[in-house]
Amino acid sequence: MVSRKKCLVLGFTVFLWVELYAQMNTETEPKCRLLRKFNLTGYVEAENHSVVIGGLFPIHSRTIPTGDSDGEPVSAMCEGFNFRGFRWMKTMIHTIKEINKRTDILPNHTLGYQIFDSCYSISKTMETALAFLTGQEEFKPNFRNSTGKYLVGIIGSGGSSLSVAASRILGLYYLPQVGYTSSCPILSDKFQFPSYFRVIPSDKIQSEAMVNLIKHFGWVWVGAIAADDDYGKYGVKSFREKMETANLCVAFSETIPKVYSNEKMKKAVDAVKGSTARVVVLYTTDIDLSPFVLEMIHHNITDRTWIASEAWITSALIAKPEYFPYFGGSIGFAVPRAVIPGLKEFLYDIHPSKDPNDVLTIEFWQTAFNCTWPNSSVPYNVDHRVNMTGKEDRLYDMSDQLCTGEERLEDLKNTYLDISQLRTTNNVKLAVYAMAYALDRLTRCDLDEQERKEKQCSHMPDFEPRELMIYFKNLELATPDGRKMNFDTNGDPKSGYYDILNWQLDNAGEIAFVKIGEYRFQETNFELVIPKNSTLYWNTESSRLPDSVCTKLCSPGTRKGIRQGQPICCFDCIPCPDGYVSEKPGQRECDPCGEDDWSNAQKSKCVPKEVEFLAYEEALGFTLVILSIFGALVVLAVIVVYVIHRHTPLVKANDRELSFLIQMSLVITLLSSMLFIGKPLNWSCMARQTTLALGFCLCLSSILGKTISLFFAYRISVSKTRLTSMHPVIRKLIVLTCVLGEIGVCSAYLVLEPPRVYKNIEPQNVKIIFECNEGSIEFLCSIFGFDVLLALLCFLTTFVARQLPDNYYEGKCITFGMLVFFIVWISFVPAYLSTKGKFKVAVEIFAILASSYGLLGCIFLPKCFIILLRPKRNTEETVGGRVPTIDRSIQLTSASVSSELNNTTVSTVLDE
Repeated sequence: MVSRKKCLVLGFTVFLWVELYAQMNTETEPKCRLLRKFNLTGYVEAENHSVVIGGLFPIHSRTIPTGDSDGEPVSAMCEGFNFRGFRWMKTMIHTIKEINKRTDILPNHTLGYQIFDSCYSISKTMETALAFLTGQEEFKPNFRNSTGKYLVGIIGSGGSSLSVAASRILGLYYLPQVGYTSSCPILSDKFQFPSYFRVIPSDKIQSEAMVNLIKHFGWVWVGAIAADDDYGKYGVKSFREKMETANLCVAFSETIPKVYSNEKMKKAVDAVKGSTARVVVLYTTDIDLSPFVLEMIHHNITDRTWIASEAWITSALIAKPEYFPYFGGSIGFAVPRAVIPGLKEFLYDIHPSKDPNDVLTIEFWQTAFNCTWPNSSVPYNVDHRVNMTGKEDRLYDMSDQLCTGEERLEDLKNTYLDISQLRTTNNVKLAVYAMAYALDRLTRCDLDEQERKEKQCSHMPDFEPRELMIYFKNLELATPDGRKMNFDTNGDPKSGYYDILNWQLDNAGEIAFVKIGEYRFQETNFELVIPKNSTLYWNTESSRLPDSVCTKLCSPGTRKGIRQGQPICCFDCIPCPDGYVSEKPGQRECDPCGEDDWSNAQKSKCVPKEVEFLAYEEALGFTLVILSIFGALVVLAVIVVYVIHRHTPLVKANDRELSFLIQMSLVITLLSSMLFIGKPLNWSCMARQTTLALGFCLCLSSILGKTISLFFAYRISVSKTRLTSMHPVIRKLIVLTCVLGEIGVCSAYLVLEPPRVYKNIEPQNVKIIFECNEGSIEFLCSIFGFDVLLALLCFLTTFVARQLPDNYYEGKCITFGMLVFFIVWISFVPAYLSTKGKFKVAVEIFAILASSYGLLGCIFLPKCFIILLRPKRNTEETVGGRVPTIDRSIQLTSASVSSELNNTTVSTVLDE
């Protein structure tokens, strides 16, 4: 049906212009005249006026398809009386009458009007546009209406699709057209619509406002439903572009059919019903939205928050109390509200008896009071349609009761008389004033100097319509709230604002449009203003702000993971890896922690890493300290015993000074282990290894002095020859030389490449292991390699002299002590390399303590045992071991080596 209608209108239009073209190019052909007239209704007042302003208003909401049996096109009838459009039309008449009474605007001229009903249909709008151009009776455009008065411009057409259709024809002749409610962005294209201006902002601004509102409330997953016309399609297109720019997502995008379609309506309803989006944008007019609202009610779809465009947010057709459970809490944008003085009285000044030929007033009366005006040819306004459920919707079903004429308008509650929300109505007034001010400038030739040089001044009423367009440039129009409105190069307002409204119930149970904020705009600046104290009603189960997301916002500790093939608002929450955190909800990437920090268990915060070192307070460190101190005390006790019994043979045997040096070195090595415990510092790192190396060097060099003496004693006993004894000073020189050499190497080590504190994070990222970076490995190996060499020499010399007879087996004790020393340090190497952190230090301390305890136990404890518990064995005879020469099977002792060779007594080769 729609296609047939369009074809009829198109065919009629082509036929008309072919005839016009032929008429203009052929003088001999007979003039063509229209065989039929358009079926148009409206108001006209042109007599005694200078010029006429045309008007297009949707007084009806749709057309009734008709057709002749012969197939010729027939102008359609209209149905569905629209009280709101009727009020807009009356407002234009009221404004023109107001302008005609003023003396500051067009003082020597008055304005007439010719208004047609567009029936909210493109076909009827095309008919009215052609009627404006031809005067309906004429065969070519003459810019005069049927009364013969000059037509200077059009106010209308009451909808974006209607304005687009009318402007494509009116723009061919540059007939100015000022829109009052058409906000489609395409109308800003001056190439397609050169003569179109409007007092309402473009939907690009409204789309920007919607996206800012969505961002303000934290929604990211929003549905969109649009009317199947230019207003809906271009509005949603602009909205989707703004959403994409803001990294927000449109969950679904469906259309409401202009002509009822069960399949299309079901698709739109199912999209709302099945989506997780709890916020839906509705880009449609109230007339197109009405069937969709009924379907929402039928399917009992609640718990949705609707974002309304300016075309229906204040419509009484939708804002009904019975609809509130489903559409309550809607938030939308509305053009500024105004108060129009005198309009209320003008609207009430209407009665069918004033003009029997005023069919629109009679239809208004019949529809408003549900009666039939006597002797009227106006048909009943009945509309029966079947919805998608098979249920019949009766929008208007009038009774046969006759109207008396005594009906009171004060008793009515409909959109026509509702002057509490004069928003689009005020835009009608502004549009008429814009046309009037442009005409006033034309009469005064209000042009700048450059324009005066290029163009001649026009005169009322004899001027071309295109000449009026230049006067819209730089036109300033005062609004009721004191603002100045002017047009940009695209014919759109340069600045303005939207009221942000929220549907709430008042005390009387009616829907109230509560203003909760504003959206202000200029050419480059935009500002969303919603005061914190604004009270909003949310149509949710919890009565709180709804949450409209595809996937809930990722909590701290996780990041967004993209789902292939789905919008960016649909994602997976992936936990952050170790060492990375996301402190804010919804982060796309996890942030790495610093070198000294690590992620907590929830991966939501970087916390200082656990610092690991062998502390005094913990059990292991405390135990090692006790062992170290205990060992040092034992050595000190041995020293005390040696000092007390320093004159006894056992103490004096084999150089007691070296014994004291060994004891002191053991104290040093045992206490040096405490330098390895506690938090490493630069000084402790430099002191620990060097102190240990020097301690062992002093100990082992002293032992080497003893073992060399034993080695010489063994050689003497084996060779049975007179050998020169080793002087005690030589042994001490050996010790001094070794210690000085070790000190030299350690000094070079500390000066050239000293150890430093090192934060080791390699073994465990979660911890910082404080340890010492030993600096030069070569130096470290040198100082301890020297100790190993001394230990090896000690072991070899004592191993050779281990069979030297003695009442006290010192050679064997030193051999066992060195064997323990080697076993400990050989075992230490793999254990040290296989451990990490504080246990690595503990292994080294254990090796120090074990080797020190081993030397202490093997060398000194047997002597202390004899000194303290077996004092009878601590004699010259026992220790010295002097034996008769006849007993040649007995070898020299390690204490005195006094035996007879060739029946001669030989003095001891070992001095005290």
